[in-house]
Amino acid sequence: MPTFHHVPYRWQLEISNPQSDDVALLLYRSNLLGADLRITNYGGGNTSCKTLETDPITGEPVDVLWIKGSGGDLGTLRRDGLAGLYLQRLLNLERIYPGRAQEDRMPPLFNHCLFDLNSRAPSIDTPLHAFLPFKHIDHLHPDAAIAIAASKDGKQITADLFGGALGWVDWQRPGFDLGLQLRACLLEHPGIRGIMLGGHGLFTWGDTAYTCYLNSLETIEQCADYIEKMAGKTRPVFGGLKLPDLSEPERKQQAGALAPILRGLCSADQAFMVGHFTDDPRVLAFAGSRDLDRLAPMGTSCPDHFLRTKISPLVVRLPPDADLQDAAAVREQLSPQFEAYRQLYADYYNACKRPDSPPMRDPNPVVLLYPGVGMFTFAKDKTTARIAAEFYLNAINVMRGAEAISSYTALPRQEAFDIEYWLLEEAKLQRLPKPKALHGRVALVTGSAGGIGRAVAEKFLEAGACVVISDNDPNRLDRAMAELQPSWSADRLLALPLDVTDAKAVQKAVHAVCLAFGGLDIAVNSAGLSISKPLEAHTEQDWDLLYNVLVKGQFLITQAAAAVMRRQDCGGDILNIVSKNALVAGPNNAAYGAAKAAQLHLSRLNAAELGADKIRVNTINPDAVILGSKIWEGAWAEGRAKAYGISVEELPAYYAKRNLLQAAIHPEDIANACLAFVGGLLSKSTGNVLNVDGGVAAAFVR
Repeated sequence: MPTFHHVPYRWQLEISNPQSDDVALLLYRSNLLGADLRITNYGGGNTSCKTLETDPITGEPVDVLWIKGSGGDLGTLRRDGLAGLYLQRLLNLERIYPGRAQEDRMPPLFNHCLFDLNSRAPSIDTPLHAFLPFKHIDHLHPDAAIAIAASKDGKQITADLFGGALGWVDWQRPGFDLGLQLRACLLEHPGIRGIMLGGHGLFTWGDTAYTCYLNSLETIEQCADYIEKMAGKTRPVFGGLKLPDLSEPERKQQAGALAPILRGLCSADQAFMVGHFTDDPRVLAFAGSRDLDRLAPMGTSCPDHFLRTKISPLVVRLPPDADLQDAAAVREQLSPQFEAYRQLYADYYNACKRPDSPPMRDPNPVVLLYPGVGMFTFAKDKTTARIAAEFYLNAINVMRGAEAISSYTALPRQEAFDIEYWLLEEAKLQRLPKPKALHGRVALVTGSAGGIGRAVAEKFLEAGACVVISDNDPNRLDRAMAELQPSWSADRLLALPLDVTDAKAVQKAVHAVCLAFGGLDIAVNSAGLSISKPLEAHTEQDWDLLYNVLVKGQFLITQAAAAVMRRQDCGGDILNIVSKNALVAGPNNAAYGAAKAAQLHLSRLNAAELGADKIRVNTINPDAVILGSKIWEGAWAEGRAKAYGISVEELPAYYAKRNLLQAAIHPEDIANACLAFVGGLLSKSTGNVLNVDGGVAAAFVR
């Protein structure tokens, strides 16, 4: 088994046998390579193999190219993510190729070359693999290789390091002509083991899937080893540290406090961006370095990087230990920095745009570097923000490597623009489905391990939100997460144990939400419990418990959530799950009914106070939601049955019959009411009470 120090060798040799399916081995190889972001970034790179198949029309043997389809990711690639194309038809396209000026006419013609009609749309990289006459090919974006490809002396370093065994093709946008350039390089240098693409990446190949894999790893290892030997020899990495980092707890505290302010500023032209934060040591080394101000404005080199990160980051000009308590003062300090960034982006667009360029996109930064603290990224959803952070970390690795061996060079602005505003990329964007109602929103739902809270959380997830579920019962919370995780990724779902009666715990939880997603838009107060006893049987402990959970809990969550929403300056929603009992007097219900009435009036008070900040506070009044509710377990159900002179088993039917619609009320009914308030149709409604009780006349709001 080969030994590597800089790349992971994961191939299980028993996978390779004479009976192995080449396409299956292509998928296996792709997954191994795509599992390490240092080898190729998410969604980047491409792999292929060529096989002999039987033409379904003629019955004759034909050569077929199998290649990762458009938009796929190597690490998760499956058979349905491949495109299978007649190789000869692809090669024949050269006869009608109109030249680089009309490069974009070629990709639609790839569809006329499809062998497998269930193929994913063919990638723009398809001709790059077609014109190289090897059975297995890897096109990867390894940090170590791009560091050489993006260095000032990259071509000479490649020649010296590999002794002529690796070819070189200068930077060129991916497309049909680049495929012809690769073929020309191979014809000029027969016997080479791969080709370095200037500023872009690496091509390697082999006769089998395994030899191709090995060639890729060996080539990357050689690049990485050379960089590590050179790093720090002539000068410190990134010129040395200019600004020391805060301790990890201090970094996390600062990041959670600043994230909502940054989120609000990043959402100035496009509402509800979602955030991601990392204080990876490599980020800290770059952000706190002496070379930051020289390197950061240069932008990235690899096209895949700046498609995700924009042309350059915004460096947050605040002391690492800045006092962030006064959000308005911090926003006032940061706003000119954001305005300057937006103007720079507009200038870049106007200087580089072409007659047919798409309109300028959101000019706000995606990547924000806070020296001494870490890196924030903001995008349309958490996944995109997280991936942008991964890409910029790749870019940092590239800059570090290039500076260690030579000096870093970024793509010229015009080349970068032509990639960012490529009409083919714009067409992809236009085909994206319309965002769901809560896309980009972040919601915290208390008491959401079951019953109403769980239903609300699931409804919000289905509507596109990032959702934080919470409960004071860790076991119940674990069970809920185990049931939800198969359907929702960690980029959309987070679980936090939370006692809503504990002010410190509430602050800690809301801080964790800000650290995970950049801020908070919706808080749902669903945590609750019930005690049903005659007046004389009620204890002081019963009274205190109900008021602590229902009233104090709602107060603490609303207070903490509103503080974050004010820091964002984007408005928000507070939803309070109260009860019909807030309006209707019934027997054996003194403490519970009084606490519910307090919740209802607190909702009105908060709506009146928070309206100026565009924070809406609304109330949903359910009645008798039995299914899945912890409230209905044990003594409460027994108490209500006793109060009405019926058995526990008769309660559901009893409650259904007493409302005007004679309908049973389910958790999903309450969840639908919550979505109605926050889904956009009622954006100018606050201080309202929505009864979801099947119609209880005594609870009509007068």
